[in-house]
Amino acid sequence: MASRTVDECVVDWAEIRDEALAGLTVSVISPKVQLPALPHAVTLFVQRSRDEMVLLKDLAKILEADAGLTIQLLKYVNSSFLAVQKRVVSAFQALSILGCQHSLRFVIATGMEAAIRAHDSKLVNQNAFWSTSLQKAIFSREIALLLKTDPEVAFVGSLLQDYVLPVLTNDLFDDYCQFVQSEDTNAQTLSEFERATFGWDHGLVGACLAYDWNLPDELVCCIRYHHSGLEILSDPRLGRSPVAATALSALLPDQFCQRHHGLELLAQLERTWPAFCLQRLAESVDRQYVQMGLGIHNDPLLPRCKSLANEHSACSVGTFDAAGR
Repeated sequence: MASRTVDECVVDWAEIRDEALAGLTVSVISPKVQLPALPHAVTLFVQRSRDEMVLLKDLAKILEADAGLTIQLLKYVNSSFLAVQKRVVSAFQALSILGCQHSLRFVIATGMEAAIRAHDSKLVNQNAFWSTSLQKAIFSREIALLLKTDPEVAFVGSLLQDYVLPVLTNDLFDDYCQFVQSEDTNAQTLSEFERATFGWDHGLVGACLAYDWNLPDELVCCIRYHHSGLEILSDPRLGRSPVAATALSALLPDQFCQRHHGLELLAQLERTWPAFCLQRLAESVDRQYVQMGLGIHNDPLLPRCKSLANEHSACSVGTFDAAGR
């Protein structure tokens, strides 16, 4: 889809994507980095789903050729999160319930995770990494609902925001170790470190690769701008979009940023955006994570948010009203 309505304005995602990538491609990456390839079934599914006349039964046949994708799809559809009335046993039934666009985003996310997990990582704990990514994705979807924008784009965009890090940190291990082993608690962010060290950051690499894979432009933009911080809320085109929801989710702690600075910013946003309640969002995120029944342990978000409830931060943020301006 080339455009989407956001707060009565039409967002031209192709135009924003071109601005975001500025003509850059994955060629900017060091040749030492072995970038992953999407599973063939995912590539074919993405291509065929662009045809508005494609039949669900034909898309189902594509998935059925990949047992791993089919199993993950059925597991997701039958989870308590979706609360289907009757157990789903085929890819066609699953696609019928989710619809084409929701199915497309699920297949993209699942396929990309499989592609990344196929590469061993010496620096990233894969289970912890994807657990944190899912936590951010659920948070992003909740934010998108508050912003009255597409929650599924926000979910997948956030799930994929850091997807190339396991590969980058493995192939450029010595460089990333310098960042991880730094004892300076006030050190630069990971993105700042990457730009200073390589001339690019993982958001740009992820966006370029997603573009090469012909993923939807709005997902490319979510990946590219996920480290924009609260400032993106003031952007006239993106401030009420899934990109903004993804950027807010990126403020949550992860393996490469255990400091509470991002949570402190979100806590301050709570004081300027009445509809935004950090603890209530954290409760919802933790509950949904458990309902998905993935069997992967994660650190609940609510206790970390509660620990900040009475803290005063010296950080300052701009105002942002309930209308998202």
